[in-house]
Parts: sequence; C-alpha cells; structure tokens
Amino acid sequence: MLMSQLRELFHFRDLLVTLALRDIKVRYRQTLLGVAWAVLQPLAFMAIFTLVFSRFGRVDSDGVPYPLFSYTGLVPWTFFSTALGLAVNSVATNMNLVKKIYFPREVFPIGVVIACLIDFSIASALVAGLMAFYRVPVSPQILWLPWLVGLEVVLLVGLCLLTSALNVFYRDIKYLVPLAVQLWMFVTPVIYSSSMVPERLRGWYMLNPMAVVVEGIRDVLLHGRSPDLQWLLISTASVAAFGWIAYRYFKHVEVKFADLI
Repeated sequence: MLMSQLRELFHFRDLLVTLALRDIKVRYRQTLLGVAWAVLQPLAFMAIFTLVFSRFGRVDSDGVPYPLFSYTGLVPWTFFSTALGLAVNSVATNMNLVKKIYFPREVFPIGVVIACLIDFSIASALVAGLMAFYRVPVSPQILWLPWLVGLEVVLLVGLCLLTSALNVFYRDIKYLVPLAVQLWMFVTPVIYSSSMVPERLRGWYMLNPMAVVVEGIRDVLLHGRSPDLQWLLISTASVAAFGWIAYRYFKHVEVKFADLI
C-alpha cells in the first residue's frame, strides 16, 4: 500500500516541482532583494545573537567564533521553522485545486519543503564564506552532511504532512505551530552549545532530532569530527518511524479534505 502511494507521488513529480517553483516565485515576487532574503534572515539573527549572547551574555561557543557558531545553527533552524510555518496552511489555502481534480494532496506540504530546501542551500553558501574568513579548515567529516540534512528533511516532511492535515480539521493548528516552533528553538542548540546542558539531562535533550542535526552539523563543519553516531542512529530510526506514521495518517484522511475545506 505504502509503496503504491509513493509510486503515485513519483508519477506526479512534475507537479511537485512546479508547486515548489511556484512557492519560491510567490514568496519573492515584487521584492527588491529576491532570494537574498534567504541569506539575510539568518544573517540578521546572527548579528543580534552575537551582540546579545556573545558580548553581553558570554555564551560559550566551544572555542568557535560566535558569529560562525550561531550562523551554522541558524541556517538549518531557519529551514526548519520557515518550512513548517508555511506548510501548515498549504492544503487549506489550495482548496480550489483540492475540490476540482485528483492528485496526491501531499504535493502541497512536500512542495513547500522543497522550496525551502532551495533557500537552505543558498543560505548555506555563506557558511563556507564564514569558514574561509575565520580560517576553519574543511575536513573529510563533511561527508556526514547529506545524512544530517536528510534527517532534517524527513523530519520536516513528516511534521508538515501531519500539521497540514490536522489544520484542515482544526484551524487553530496554524496558530499553535509558530508557538511550538519558538519554544522548540530553546531546546535546540541554536544560540548555545549543547555542552551547556547538564549531563543528567543530556539523554533527554538529545531525543530532540533537531538537536542531533544542529550539533552534528557543527561537529562536522566546525570541529572536524564525526557526529555522535549513537544519537544519530536513534534519531534516524525515530524520525523514519514518525515520517511513516505521519504519511499514513495524511493518506488516510485526505479523502475528507474536499468535504471539510
């Protein structure tokens, strides 16, 4: 059953790409800076966090210059928060298409993730520039990056499928998601190092897949070491299971979308 649904989704891959490109064009239409906003958003937060947490708060950055430390965490986090915030309402806002013709409804939230992944790729280019500026060498551990980014993408797809489906039934979901994302950032090592987390709480803390992703990206890029394989495997297994459950739920309830929207 699942494989047939995935094959059907692959059959509509052109529609998926078209929707992703549409989302990008709509987002940056009539803007002066265009896709440069993909870099400016995490860059602006990097400047604010550097001033507040590095200069005033004296937050430990594990020996890495704080601008590079914070920006490296902000890029994957911005990808996560932006995609989830846009995808939650993706099905409801396309009610006309949902009612008229049949196609896999999951193309809407997944298309948002793909569009935001392009923004993520653009913003990531500045990480390389900052590494060169601060003379941080590139190590072979960078080969772990596809696994870490893939883990975030699967987590995002699962969350976007689940929240976009729930939002059709309960419209206050679109208001709860931004609040949840803001709170989630504080239990993710975006503006601080996970080494600041007490050892007795670290096991619970690393159950957060985004903590594994952000910490892993910093490990391979800034410290030239492999991510914690134990937590990476645990997160991969849990995210894969969650993604499967979220997709099954979405496909189970999508037949009711046209009646409820």
